[in-house]
Amino acid sequence: MGLRERLTKEWFMFCIVLVIVLAKMDPSVGAKGGPLKPEVTITYIAVSAIFFNSGLSLKTEELTSALMHIKLHLFVQIFTLAFFPTTIWLFLQLLSVTPINEWLLKGLQTVGCMPPPVSSAVILTKAVGGNEGIIVTPLLLLIFLGSSSSVPFTSIFSQLSMTVVVPLIIGQIVRRYIKDWLERKKPPFGAISSCVLLTIIYTTFCDTFSNTNIDLDGLSLLMILFIIFSVQLSFMFLTFFFSTRNNLGFTPADTVAIIFCSTHKSLTLGIPMLKIVFAGHEHLSLISVPLLIYHPAQILLGSLLVPTIKSWMVSRQKGVKLMKPTV
Repeated sequence: MGLRERLTKEWFMFCIVLVIVLAKMDPSVGAKGGPLKPEVTITYIAVSAIFFNSGLSLKTEELTSALMHIKLHLFVQIFTLAFFPTTIWLFLQLLSVTPINEWLLKGLQTVGCMPPPVSSAVILTKAVGGNEGIIVTPLLLLIFLGSSSSVPFTSIFSQLSMTVVVPLIIGQIVRRYIKDWLERKKPPFGAISSCVLLTIIYTTFCDTFSNTNIDLDGLSLLMILFIIFSVQLSFMFLTFFFSTRNNLGFTPADTVAIIFCSTHKSLTLGIPMLKIVFAGHEHLSLISVPLLIYHPAQILLGSLLVPTIKSWMVSRQKGVKLMKPTV
């Protein structure tokens, strides 16, 4: 990962901590019914803005090219949408007898349901020199946790259509007409989404801190932190192990894409999704905590592993070239 991308990620993580502190100082500002009116500005405007922005920045031509890697896509989809959430669910059955806060455990399940981000997975894949461009659907979150939500499934589906799907499609349509201008001016799409996302996180924690009945013990938080790092490392090893089997036929560059795209989770999509599925839920911020931890953890681990993975890929590619018969 380049210095600029690393500094951007570190700055964003600092901003997350900052907005949580600000929410703690005066939660009434961003709480439901407060001056910011999050029930309207966040639930509808902010979430829609993120996905409209994503639609504008999404390069359809690159997605079409990426879809040609059918076998790689299938591997990532199965791992992300089946193996990852199912394994987490089984693991949580064991953790349910521990003293870990139950809402943090539910949050850990939401992490398992999330798709990979377009940002960190692609940046880290580029840093090593692998393939990129995996797209997954957020519907798994509704399958696993929709029944635990305080919002009816029909309302969730309607809200998703209105604030996620429609803005994304409109963004893509608008992009077709101003594509040249976008390519020339290169608007800061990432910065815009980050600012909106920080506002969503701020109001989420304002709601939490305004509720005096919520209690989070330090032991639960430390255990969740340890679990998240352990899960990431274990799953990165598993994806490496499976994708390097000779019978699957993946190239070293494919393996790099699989490692990052199968194990990284989207904060940009995740927080708005949780805001919709658990709208009005008093424990929403606790459910969000594991995803807020997972995001910087995946950046940290990815950055540390990039040199090792790059060295492995280069050596493997050289080995393949030497094995090719000369004509």
